[in-house]
Amino acid sequence: MSSRLVGVGVGPGDPELVTVKGVNALRAADVVVVPVMDTGERGRAEATVAHYVPAEKIVRVVFALNERTDRARREAAWDAAGRRVAELLEAHACVAFATIGDPNVYSTFTYLAQTLVELVPDVVVETVPGITAMQDLAARSGAVLTEGTEPLTLVPVTAGAAVLKEALAGPGTVVAYKFGRQAAEVAEALKETGRLADAVWGSALGLPEESVRPAAELDGTPLPYLSTLIAPPRRDGGRGGKL
Repeated sequence: MSSRLVGVGVGPGDPELVTVKGVNALRAADVVVVPVMDTGERGRAEATVAHYVPAEKIVRVVFALNERTDRARREAAWDAAGRRVAELLEAHACVAFATIGDPNVYSTFTYLAQTLVELVPDVVVETVPGITAMQDLAARSGAVLTEGTEPLTLVPVTAGAAVLKEALAGPGTVVAYKFGRQAAEVAEALKETGRLADAVWGSALGLPEESVRPAAELDGTPLPYLSTLIAPPRRDGGRGGKL
């Protein structure tokens, strides 16, 4: 029988935002892998999983999640992590991998799954969707992500502030992920495109150190790396004006 690798989205941090299906998948798995940085500190995925499965079922696997420039080192870490999970798949029928947010949205699980398909050709890969940071921030801030025919654009600011500025010049809502270290450039882009007044940002959503603030308060001070921004378009046509 083929082994199964299940990527489970555990949301942005609040353990109450893990879906029932996600909890069931975590509990049904023989072991639950959680990614940790090579510095060893406990990540959000591990903290969330610990609410639902016993500690002895959790396996910490190192990924170079804090590596941004050395591609060789990053890929070596992915390979090492893949080999470790391959060992777990040889010993267990079902291995779950917990990832913050959704496993198909900017997730480490993508790279792991690609590696495992080569190392364990008969592995069956599945995913369980999770609530994303943009959904959680919209709920906590009251920002409406989309109305009527508006498009929604998701941009990782690690791609550069110019990519964000191009998106902000468009007609719909723009969500920016991972913008904390470029907060000054993001604030300037919002001003230049007239999107500052209605934009909001948040970090550590659902955690004790949570911050949800108007983007107009951005003063250039670097923010947590995983900060999220929502910049809605101007909506002055009244109810249903974007239909």
